[in-house]
Amino acid sequence: MARKKRQDQGSSGAPAWLVTYSDLVTLLLTFFVLMLSMANMDQIKFQDAAGSLRGAFGRSGIIQKTEIARPTVISFAPIDDDYVSRLYQRINSALTRLRIDRDIDLVKDRGAVVLRVKESILFDSGVTTLRPEAYPVLRKIAELVRPMPLHVRIEGHTDDIPSSHPRYSNWDFSVQRAVSTLKFFVDENLMPLERMSAVGYGEQRPVVPNDSEERRAMNRRVEFVLESLGHYREQLPYLIDASEQMPF
Repeated sequence: MARKKRQDQGSSGAPAWLVTYSDLVTLLLTFFVLMLSMANMDQIKFQDAAGSLRGAFGRSGIIQKTEIARPTVISFAPIDDDYVSRLYQRINSALTRLRIDRDIDLVKDRGAVVLRVKESILFDSGVTTLRPEAYPVLRKIAELVRPMPLHVRIEGHTDDIPSSHPRYSNWDFSVQRAVSTLKFFVDENLMPLERMSAVGYGEQRPVVPNDSEERRAMNRRVEFVLESLGHYREQLPYLIDASEQMPF
C-alpha cells in the first residue's frame, strides 16, 4: 500500500516536457518583444524590454542607457512660405528690370508665385489665337522664368458669360488659350517642353465677383503658375500635361 501511495504522489503535477515547453514559449515571447521594441527604434521601450529580458534570464540590475542612432527620414514638403516670399521678391525685381507690361500682376496664390496676364494683352475678344502684340511679352516672361528651377503651369480663365459659340463652352475657350500660349513657347524654343503644362478652368476660378464689366475683364486672363520642379501633378479639369503630348 505504501509503494502504491508513493507512485500516486510521483505522478502528480504537469509533465516534465510541458514545463520545458512553457519555458521555451516564454523566452520566445520575450525575444520577439525585444525585437519589436528595437524595430520601433524607441529608446525608452528598448530599455524597458531589455530590463524585462534580463529579469527573465534571472539577472538583476539596471541596464545602462544606450544611445541609439535614429534613422534619417527624408521628406519632400511643399514650397514653404519663406521660399515663396523670396521667389516673389526675385521675380518682382526681374519684372522691373525687364520692363514687362504693367498690366501683368504678380501675386502669391496656392503656395506658388503667379504671373497674371489680362486677356487684352494676349488675345482679342472671342479669339483663341495669340495677338502678334503678345509675342514680345511672352518672350520676356520666358526670359524671366527660364533660368529658375521652376515648372510653369499655364492656366486659362474666362468670365461667367456663356460662350456665344455653339460648339465651344467657356472651358473650351480657356483650354485653347492656354494651349495656344504653350505652343508659342514650344515653337519659339523658349522653354523646355517637360517644364510646362496647360490647363483651363473656364469661369470656375474668378479673382473677383462677376458683377460688372470691369470685373469680368479682370477674370478673363491667363495665369503662369510658377511652382518648384517636383511633384506638380494634380487632379485638374481639362488637364493637358506637355510631357504626355506629342511635340507641336
